[in-house]
Amino acid sequence: MTPDREGSPCTDADLSTVLELERALQTRKCRRDRERLNSLLAEDFSEVGASGAVWDKSSILDMLRDETPVDIEVLELDGRMISADLVLVQWISRTPNRRARRTSLWRRTATGWELVHHQGTPLG
Repeated sequence: MTPDREGSPCTDADLSTVLELERALQTRKCRRDRERLNSLLAEDFSEVGASGAVWDKSSILDMLRDETPVDIEVLELDGRMISADLVLVQWISRTPNRRARRTSLWRRTATGWELVHHQGTPLG
């Protein structure tokens, strides 16, 4: 455990929770559930996709609403606490057409964890 600036500990359970949320975001069920997505994405969310496109929360919700369902395989999922309230997650996605190295930043709030930033970089 590592104490934060106010003495509250961050735990392995926090890291496990965030990794579960990251994995859940890649499922068809979650990607089609606008209410769940709205609760998981921070109001100041931003994404730099593997295509190079940049999205904010509103645009990513619209994009996911219209997305053709695809299976996203999560490989090499790993994370680390960078503070008591921030977790950095790294992993590789694999779909039938593309692989990408992915990085996410999750922030703890009074109501739980929210995704603040995500980036995907294509792999050859």
